[in-house]
Amino acid sequence: MPQPGDSPSPTGSTAGSTAGSTATATPPAAPPGGDDYLERRTLRRGTAGWLLLTGLGVAYVVSGDYSGWNFGLREGGFGGLAIATALMGLMYTCLVFSLAEMSSVLPTAGGGYGFARRALGPWGGFLTGTAILIEYVLAPAAIATFIGAYVESLNLFGLTSGWPVFLACFVIFIGVHLWGVGEALRFSFVVTAVAVLALVVFAVGALGSFDASRLNDIKVTDAVGAGSWLPFGLMGIWAAFPFGMWFFLGVEGVPLAAEETKDPVKSLPRAMALSIGILVVLAVITLLPTVGAGGANALKESGNPLVEALRTANGGKSSALSQIVNYAGLAGLVASFFSLIYAGSRQLFALSRAGYLPRFLSLTSKRKAPYLGLVVPGTIGFVLAAANADDGSKVLNMAVFGAAVSYVLMALSHIVLRLREPALHRPYRTPGGIVTSAVAFVLAVAAVVATFLVDIDAALTALAVYAVAIGYFALYSRKRLVASAPEEEFAALAAAEAELARD
Repeated sequence: MPQPGDSPSPTGSTAGSTAGSTATATPPAAPPGGDDYLERRTLRRGTAGWLLLTGLGVAYVVSGDYSGWNFGLREGGFGGLAIATALMGLMYTCLVFSLAEMSSVLPTAGGGYGFARRALGPWGGFLTGTAILIEYVLAPAAIATFIGAYVESLNLFGLTSGWPVFLACFVIFIGVHLWGVGEALRFSFVVTAVAVLALVVFAVGALGSFDASRLNDIKVTDAVGAGSWLPFGLMGIWAAFPFGMWFFLGVEGVPLAAEETKDPVKSLPRAMALSIGILVVLAVITLLPTVGAGGANALKESGNPLVEALRTANGGKSSALSQIVNYAGLAGLVASFFSLIYAGSRQLFALSRAGYLPRFLSLTSKRKAPYLGLVVPGTIGFVLAAANADDGSKVLNMAVFGAAVSYVLMALSHIVLRLREPALHRPYRTPGGIVTSAVAFVLAVAAVVATFLVDIDAALTALAVYAVAIGYFALYSRKRLVASAPEEEFAALAAAEAELARD
């Protein structure tokens, strides 16, 4: 794996000659602050293997199995949500396999930003990285409010949902990340395993009370194409896209751990494929048993759909299984909260190291943790959580907008790289090639539009934040990029190769 400041070797046996040729073209500018610039911005190497990475991919997402997806029932009914989930599952599967190829070519902490930087230039890299950052900074804020609600409903330590609980979440879990990435990923793995096991136990219990008639008990409207399975018509399918995404949202963040991974060229594609496979199974065993046991109409507004379904099946009373699932739901929220903080810090670290964002944000501690990259977005997340203590859904919808925009750009990056650089050495190749990424691209565009159908205020707010970031890049940082950052060097290799080819 390339070290920061070294030229990556994406072209296999020709990498040495390529790097040498680059030196005769336009050499990278010296990094600001002297030779120690990148030395002060390094992560701990070789910490995570494919198993921990798989756990990380599932951890990003698992809270979405416990809550949030069911609001799609009020947009599309069971049929609409089921179709939306299938389409979004297809989008994520295609996207993940596209990212697996690109991560084997460029295994750095930049993830999607690095891929887009090579394919689409500095503007494409910035737009992609910023959209990802919007997702990973805002999502923990929303999840913190959900954790607070769970803590209050379970009557843990007599606490109520509010800023003290949110503050404790950010302080404790950021503290674990500051201690070290190995400790952080192992903690996340254990909590995620508990949440996943509980989902399996829930599915077995809920299937015992399954009633197919409950799937389509929402009143049919007069919308175009409306029927018992699509009570809100064909448009209901589209409107349910953002909620179908909740079963998979965040799995694309696995490549952000590249610089801290053992043998990333092999580990990243393997972990990403396993992660999406597990998540598809979890989506099926969550959606169908939950709605079949609790009823679509009863669950469309529920803040805790799995527990609500079990209580409905038990005559409105709690049971031992519902209590277990309730605690497991809290574990799932903690796992996703914890992992998304990790993802946000690595994306911020990579963008800052390359100069797209203020460079001081990429400084790392003696334990090789990007401490400001953890503390600054954590502070923003806490403020947002405290300001939206009663309802974190708007913040989460803003995060979904950022995610969907990044998917469009990452899928496009794969297509452009395949067309522009067909000879680029690819240790892993996406099954189906451009067709696969094209499917992801089309569905991602549809998902962006769907965010406006569901919550136009949240989408416009996220768009405004995006616009401010674009203004910063256009007016300031695009002229101050760090040429020796790994993602920038990788792009410089492409430019040098193109120049040599023209000569």
